[in-house]
Amino acid sequence: MLKTGYEALVAQANAEITTYTPKQIMARLGDPYLQLIDVRDVRELEREGVIPGAFHAPRGMIEFWIDPESPYFKPVFGEKKEFVFFCAAGWRSALTTKTVQDMGLQPVAHIAGGFAAWKEAGGAVEAKVSKSKP
Repeated sequence: MLKTGYEALVAQANAEITTYTPKQIMARLGDPYLQLIDVRDVRELEREGVIPGAFHAPRGMIEFWIDPESPYFKPVFGEKKEFVFFCAAGWRSALTTKTVQDMGLQPVAHIAGGFAAWKEAGGAVEAKVSKSKP
């Protein structure tokens, strides 16, 4: 028997983080201090498409990619920007946002309803560009 289920974890995260609607983020596109972070699995990106300009950071690597002391650190997370996370439906991004906020990354937020809500609101979507293999 689980002590805490995923719904309780997501609700707790949402109570402690900043959440934006897709329309709020659409109004800020082009802001040089805004960085969208897509935490979906690569298969989801290939199947559903991506938000133009979003940086892909798989949820399973996020703690390692944001920590400057980690050998896996990604320089994008050292930039002076607001990082807005999203996933397919807003669950994983809520948990991710809470985790990185607890680690000290600021400012951070997530998109309510995730990629599905983004598409429903008319947000731009493009096909994932595959990297050619040498």
